[in-house]
Amino acid sequence: MLEQLRHGDVVTVTKYDRLARSLKDLLEIVETIRERGTGFRSLAEDIDTTTPAGRLVFHVFASIAQFERERISERTREGLASARKRGRIGGRPPALSAAQKDEVRRMRDDEQRAVSEIARLFKVSERTVRRA
Repeated sequence: MLEQLRHGDVVTVTKYDRLARSLKDLLEIVETIRERGTGFRSLAEDIDTTTPAGRLVFHVFASIAQFERERISERTREGLASARKRGRIGGRPPALSAAQKDEVRRMRDDEQRAVSEIARLFKVSERTVRRA
């Protein structure tokens, strides 16, 4: 999109946070848009960077959005740490138990069975068998 911009174009997005993942990236993209003689509009926030007031509002909103993302990330990390202290482990349970992994290895090494056959017997993917 940036490569196809022509002077006078206006890049329009529904929400400005859909254009980039970080404030730094968003500011760089909007600066690139400005350097090409084009504008930027966000419909949800009613921001238009073709005006000085619009640029000010854009920078304020972008800073707030970055702050919110960082707070969510921080709370998530704190929640996971708290859960670990209570002995909870996140994520999906393992597809194979330790005993099943031993059996998978034995079947592969001793019986020379194919990975696809072992996967079918244990009802798991071939990748799970290879990882075991």
